[in-house]
Amino acid sequence: MRLANTTLATLDTDSPYGLIEQGAVVIDKGRIEWAGPEIELPEEYARHERQDLGGKLVTPAFIDCHTHIVHGGHRAREFEMRLEGASYEEVARAGGGIVSTMSATRASDIDALIESALPRVDALLAEGVSTIEIKSGYGLDEATELNMLRAARLIETLRTVRIRTSFLGAHSVPPEYKGRADDYIDEVCLPTLRLAHAESLLDAVDGFCEGIAFSPEQIARVFDEAGRLGLPVKLHAEQLSHIGGTALAARYGALSADHVEYANEDDARLMAESGTTAVLLPGAFYTLRETRKPPIEAFRQHGVAMALATDCNPGTSPVTSLLLMMNMACTLFRMTPAEALAGVTCHAASALGLSDTGRIRQGMRADLAIWDVEHPAELSYRVGTNKLYQRLFSDAED
Repeated sequence: MRLANTTLATLDTDSPYGLIEQGAVVIDKGRIEWAGPEIELPEEYARHERQDLGGKLVTPAFIDCHTHIVHGGHRAREFEMRLEGASYEEVARAGGGIVSTMSATRASDIDALIESALPRVDALLAEGVSTIEIKSGYGLDEATELNMLRAARLIETLRTVRIRTSFLGAHSVPPEYKGRADDYIDEVCLPTLRLAHAESLLDAVDGFCEGIAFSPEQIARVFDEAGRLGLPVKLHAEQLSHIGGTALAARYGALSADHVEYANEDDARLMAESGTTAVLLPGAFYTLRETRKPPIEAFRQHGVAMALATDCNPGTSPVTSLLLMMNMACTLFRMTPAEALAGVTCHAASALGLSDTGRIRQGMRADLAIWDVEHPAELSYRVGTNKLYQRLFSDAED
């Protein structure tokens, strides 16, 4: 197949968007064979069936690199509580927050978890998403953590989507281990991590490094086990305070450090040295009405890749729109539209350790999104408007 008469946002050059006017893309067996100006199309590709896109924009398909999309229940009442003046920490310490969702998730079997997750997945797919990362972390016991990961894996068989899973057993201390976080790590988190790995349920290991969750020392024990199992790591870091999570992530060569509102320039330097991607989550920033913004300029100066994600979760970011996250990243964090598009494509791929998607170039998966717009800045500019024309998903083998 040959897509022609199109504008390409390849994300494959140093120029904004990697833009190619009057471009063409040749696809064969789920891979991109060639991409460039149509006038330069090699003769060998002229035989491919030509699909005239009438000037539409083609981008890499979107990647949502941080979600908690598999869970039970909702937390609308906590939304009200925060509007009435309660802080996120006050809600959590009162038994709400993650522990509230834990109860609803433990009460859900795999079928129920999938049934509730699919509408959220479908909303993302309708915006050109090809790949979704899904975390565990709302079970906080062996059986439910494993069921969350099994449900996530099964979604890939029910929808045309690529799923990447992360074990987030170190998300919160469950009530039965209150005041005994180290015992929880030893008795639940690490054994469940080993079982999930043995069942091939994992692509990465995550943790929540924060005063209301786990210390850097406790997360380090989880990361050490991940290393023994050969699994890459990610980290919720510096969301509500600065306790050293980002530096920890960099020390372990983490794929990403996520949230990072309280990260500083030293953290940015360490992340650049380790190749750790900063995953920015404007949905949570907005929902929690935070005021401390991620250090965007420091990330720019040190060359830290900045990804964007929905952080889709029932408490702090009940969001299923990457297009909205792109707009929020621009309006709230002052990212550029070009940075926002890179954030949901090539940099989101880096945050998941994916090397064959997120850009339009030879050899990459033909995961593409076709948009009925004239310029890629429109994707960040519009609010509440989805201009997706077609989503292409590659079933090429890894």
